[in-house]
Amino acid sequence: MFKKILLASVCAFAFSGIANAEVVFNRGNDTDPATLDHHRTSTVSEGRIMKDLYDGLVIQDAKGIPVAGTAKSWDISEDGLVYTFHLRDDAKWSNGDPVTAGDFLFAYRRIMNPATAAGYASMLFPIKNAEEIAGGKKPLEELGVEAVDDHTLKITLNAPTPYFLELLTHQTGLPMHQKSVEANGDKFTAAGKMVTNGAFMLESFQPNDKIVMKKNPHYYDADQVKIDTVNWIPFEDRASCMRRFEAKEVQACSDVPAEQIDYVKKNLAKEFRIAPYLGSYYLPIKGKTADSKLKDPRVREAISMAIDREFLSEQVWQNTMLPGYSVVPPGINNYVEGGVQLEFAKDDMLEREDKAKELLKEAGVAPGSLSIELLYNTSENNKNTMAAIADMLSNIGIKASLNETEGATYFNFLREDGPFDIARAGWIGDYNDPQNFLFLTGTGISFNYSKWSNKDYDALIAKAAVTTDMKARAEVLADAERLMLKETAVIPILYYSSRALVADNVEGYEDNLMDAHATRWLSLKD
Repeated sequence: MFKKILLASVCAFAFSGIANAEVVFNRGNDTDPATLDHHRTSTVSEGRIMKDLYDGLVIQDAKGIPVAGTAKSWDISEDGLVYTFHLRDDAKWSNGDPVTAGDFLFAYRRIMNPATAAGYASMLFPIKNAEEIAGGKKPLEELGVEAVDDHTLKITLNAPTPYFLELLTHQTGLPMHQKSVEANGDKFTAAGKMVTNGAFMLESFQPNDKIVMKKNPHYYDADQVKIDTVNWIPFEDRASCMRRFEAKEVQACSDVPAEQIDYVKKNLAKEFRIAPYLGSYYLPIKGKTADSKLKDPRVREAISMAIDREFLSEQVWQNTMLPGYSVVPPGINNYVEGGVQLEFAKDDMLEREDKAKELLKEAGVAPGSLSIELLYNTSENNKNTMAAIADMLSNIGIKASLNETEGATYFNFLREDGPFDIARAGWIGDYNDPQNFLFLTGTGISFNYSKWSNKDYDALIAKAAVTTDMKARAEVLADAERLMLKETAVIPILYYSSRALVADNVEGYEDNLMDAHATRWLSLKD
């Protein structure tokens, strides 16, 4: 009898230990964030980090669909101009302070403050007076955001914006803990000082090693968060993440090396997740410090014609990307049927090369006389893409060399008007609307890496912003894209698909067009 009791006690103790064991999730990310100040972030890899640390008024669920976040509900005025958000009574910061409407007001004013120099401030330009405030033309107090009381936030827009709720799921829509930000200045993101309101809070950040986050005990839905610790590990070399995934040292990789897709499909088929993704892979073209011939639209068009997008899709990316002939990706909401494409999209490749040579001749560019540099951020996939493009350009007599730049600083360099000829860029839709892709080439937009400027284009984008008839608005946006493609402001080459490795013991990971997979929705079976 004693042995049975002892055995039962040991079993009960062992089970209790298992039940109380810390659940640790190791996630591979594309690169380290350049900052944890979400007003200064710009990349998808940074966005993933922010969505674990913060909750906006609206968040994305496991399927990437906008749902109630810090706001439990909202009302929209009949004219579509005023959104009144009602905050949760139990929403708290990681230090236990209540989350208030004032925290959102503080954050929205801060991102619009010219002194913040927030490259992504334009995301919130639908808010009344936001653009003028960011441009230093109006005071912060005139921003169309009002904290009615601690639990009520009113936002007034310039014009009806059909995608506004979805827009608020982006990191630009996140709140800030005013007291800690004002007390710590630029150091408010340091471990031990950073106060967040999401499912997780910052434990430590060791660059080139990992970001450690712990479950936020004050989170309003903490009981439903199944992960105790998430370690975000940067992998600019996708193959390194894959090796550690196979060794079971990480449970998820955000991307896989394109050149090893056959291996992945053969050996990791159950863990390989590929799905349509709302994004475009494109080439900003400037030539600011190189041969001025790149300023000639005929030269830019010739370069675009010479790029064999089918080869890039099939051979370089192993059919995990689609050939792209537009900046706005297919399948997007609120656009013209069939979208807009480059005029030569269906032409034979050899015919395109002949036409490209004719355009260069018309522009006065002799074969072999033009040398350009192809700039890209560190990644085997990007390197292979740009190397293939260099070979393609040699077919029309253009010499191209490669220049690789480390990922954490790459996009800051582009935003700050760093010199380049042709660069690699990608844009993932922050919300499902063509405006989110077409605003990229607007005058004065920090993400307009080409620094292309066209008054007619800007006028079309502005017209679309105040056009309430959705069909008419789609036509205006389509006219803008046609103009931008005709001028070759950028060169679209591919459409994204999301590609990830996810261990079979990870539950709650749902493929979706936005590739949104916040850790709060995930759990580990074992």
